[in-house]
Amino acid sequence: MRLFYFVAYAVYILFSETTEKFYTGQTENLENRIVEHNRGETSSIKAGIPWGVVWSTEVSTRSDAMKLENRIKKRGAKRFLAEVSRGA
Repeated sequence: MRLFYFVAYAVYILFSETTEKFYTGQTENLENRIVEHNRGETSSIKAGIPWGVVWSTEVSTRSDAMKLENRIKKRGAKRFLAEVSRGA
């Protein structure tokens, strides 16, 4: 008997009130990843602590997560969020 596990991947956008900047990423475990970011384990965004989640969604594959993450980064998180809020 084979067991299949469904692993969802989260694509997320964080915002730092400290730096007034956004950060976009993807992970298998969003809660854990936020804790890591806020512990300063991601040196490139350490200055923005504390980070808060302003948007997230789940997709079924890592490939889809990476594609969406790249699409958001190319568009810019602020512009992407504006489009999402308008329902575009």
